[in-house]
Amino acid sequence: MLVKSTSTIEITRIEGATTWNATDVLAVEEPLEIRIAWILASVTTEKSISITMRTPGTDPDLAAGFLFTEGIVRSPAEISSIRHCGRQGSSSDDRNVIRVELSDGVSIDWKRLERHFYTSSSCGVCGKTSIEALAVTATPLREGPSATIDSILTMPLALQKEQSIFSQTGGLHAAGLFSGEGKLIAIREDVGRHNAVDKVIGAQFLEGATPLSGAILMVSGRASFELVQKALVAGIPILAAVGAPSSLAVELAAEYGMTLIGFLRDDRMNVYCGRERVTVGR
Repeated sequence: MLVKSTSTIEITRIEGATTWNATDVLAVEEPLEIRIAWILASVTTEKSISITMRTPGTDPDLAAGFLFTEGIVRSPAEISSIRHCGRQGSSSDDRNVIRVELSDGVSIDWKRLERHFYTSSSCGVCGKTSIEALAVTATPLREGPSATIDSILTMPLALQKEQSIFSQTGGLHAAGLFSGEGKLIAIREDVGRHNAVDKVIGAQFLEGATPLSGAILMVSGRASFELVQKALVAGIPILAAVGAPSSLAVELAAEYGMTLIGFLRDDRMNVYCGRERVTVGR
């Protein structure tokens, strides 16, 4: 199945009084419907739980990361298979529908599925219908690890260098996992910042690498409540963002012992909580 993350279109470019025909490369944005299927008493049941606007590519990582960071599954062993599927009544494959089949005997907290899971590329937490639905499925973080100021300051450029689709379009968010020494472990891109986070966490989850207690998560945009929540579920102790955090993001990070960094760019940063993990030195 051919997956296109970019699209080329004809445009009119204007600079001052001069106009000319040109082409531009856009980041693809398409809906992805996530379904889950499970077997109970030899009967297979399938339920659609989310529609999110995303950039096609690494959809299994996105689906697994979404289920994990939302607290629906806790272990990769709870997932039997992940595959694209056709819409109901259609025999053709549809790259915008993905089906996650749960393993036999998996017990799911179906009350978590009662919230409204519609999200868009610019909106995540606002799609949830009640404050109670925002409860974090996480435990307070332990003290370590720490990272030096110098190593943290190298992360924005390291992330930018690996943003292959952003370099073509200028229109994608990125989420990268780094070691405490500032080495890039993994990166994912998407039109939605929460999708990029789900993708990069989901890939590690499927490999059995969670909790990510030794990792630093860096995002190319702002730090919202939802991104802090997802990082906490994955056990990530440090979250750094190029942009600003929200007040609720800072409150949640402080409550669970996370180090939250904002405005990480141009050789500077603000540490909003968890200062003890940020050390001086090389």
